[in-house]
Amino acid sequence: MSETPTAPPGTPNTPPPPPREPDPFRGDGSGNAWAEGGTVFAGVLMMVTGVVGVLNGIAGIAKDDVYGRIGNYVYAFDLTTWGWIHLVIGVLVALTGWGILKGSDWARGAGIGLAALTIVEYFMFLPYAPVWSVIAIGLAVFVIWALVTQPGSPTKPTPPRTKAKAV
Repeated sequence: MSETPTAPPGTPNTPPPPPREPDPFRGDGSGNAWAEGGTVFAGVLMMVTGVVGVLNGIAGIAKDDVYGRIGNYVYAFDLTTWGWIHLVIGVLVALTGWGILKGSDWARGAGIGLAALTIVEYFMFLPYAPVWSVIAIGLAVFVIWALVTQPGSPTKPTPPRTKAKAV
């Protein structure tokens, strides 16, 4: 006679839960590879735009006539001031891009914040270099999208875990 294995007394005899369906809100499913590639691309874009920002800053600091002068503009700064702004933000953006490529947790939040700051910076710089400013704003919007949709990002609240009571 064969005996059916049973659970020890006091423990429920329940089957394991069925495997869950892929959930794109949890970072799995069909969009995962796109988002992962987008995150790496965002890190590279941040490094490149950061270096270009540093070069723009150095050019603005070294020669005050690199960019064309504009008339009466609400956000008109001295071009040397714009050079320092580009230099400082460019260094921060490049370092954050490196952090994103290394997978640092701090870099994702800092990258979103710096990309938003870059949008504001290049909006204010629009009359000085309109074509590059529009390109930089578009790149910053992509960086924000890529970092927000990064796999494993907390896009959906998870229910709190409950501890099992010992019998």
